[in-house]
Amino acid sequence: MSHLSDLLRERPLVQAPMAGGASTPDLVDAVVRAGGTGFLAAGYLEPGRVEEQVAQVRGRGVTAFGVNVFVPGPAGDPAAVAAYGGELAAEAHRYGVEPGGPVHDDDAWDAKVDLLERLGVPVVSFTFGCPDGNVLRRLQEAGSAVVVTVTSLDEALLATARGADGLCAQGVEAGGHRAAFDPERGGELPTVELVSAVAAAVEVPVIGAGGIMTGGDAAAVLHAGAAAVQLGTAFLRCPESGAQPAHKLALADPGFTGTALTRAFTGRPARGLVNRFITEHPAAPHAYPELHHMTRPLRAAAARAGDTGGMALWAGEGFRLATDEPAATVVRRLRREAEQAGARL
Repeated sequence: MSHLSDLLRERPLVQAPMAGGASTPDLVDAVVRAGGTGFLAAGYLEPGRVEEQVAQVRGRGVTAFGVNVFVPGPAGDPAAVAAYGGELAAEAHRYGVEPGGPVHDDDAWDAKVDLLERLGVPVVSFTFGCPDGNVLRRLQEAGSAVVVTVTSLDEALLATARGADGLCAQGVEAGGHRAAFDPERGGELPTVELVSAVAAAVEVPVIGAGGIMTGGDAAAVLHAGAAAVQLGTAFLRCPESGAQPAHKLALADPGFTGTALTRAFTGRPARGLVNRFITEHPAAPHAYPELHHMTRPLRAAAARAGDTGGMALWAGEGFRLATDEPAATVVRRLRREAEQAGARL
């Protein structure tokens, strides 16, 4: 735990792991060079690609970084998944592609845990659940600090009981996927309230995440008891981010007026800009990653066409404050604003 505590004391600004391409080695490198902590996202990537990205980051001399892994969950209801497949027929026709198959896989879970044990990266974080204590111990013995992302006090207590070195407390304002262990009963607390409750109940460092866009936001979360703050949407428009160009433009488009939680794209609740796809598919079932695989060709076709109406435009509630400045400039600005608000970042 001291290894993680020391890292977060020195580098309390954490760049969130954003699966799907946004978290690049370039972004991690830029954030770390500016004094933050960077994260790669192993979600959806082949293990070999994860290994390449870790090698790229280490090849640049970066040491203050972590890798995030998705924890597999139960399969969805086949009848509900089949019904949703029928609902996607019009989308498929619109883009001239076929939906993907409703595959329930574990995102190469065992291979990724084995890989990270071998690589011994500084931090490994988990989303969508808490692995059993054996997995945590294997990674800890390999030299990694283990962080579990939580959305409720119950999840926080379970993760610490299993031996997590730290927690990332994700408030409901956060962009992208909700980290809830059970997506049907995940926590819905705002970030400051969640951090306050979790930090008061556990002995390990807590990283606050969700809707943090300014140094003032960061200061409020630190004052609530967080050891560090994690930001994703604030970095999405940066040149180092690997987000789709149309996604970056949408974050600054006045035509997008808000965000919503949706299961329409992946079968797990996730926050994104309200667009046509979210509006037209309000009753998608809880079935991850089946829906992710089904909608993937549709989302890819929409991205190729630059059609933001059919893309998953993940974004936190404060998306309007995201800028296209270099990541290092964003880090410096956040630090300055936090100091003005009476906190050290």
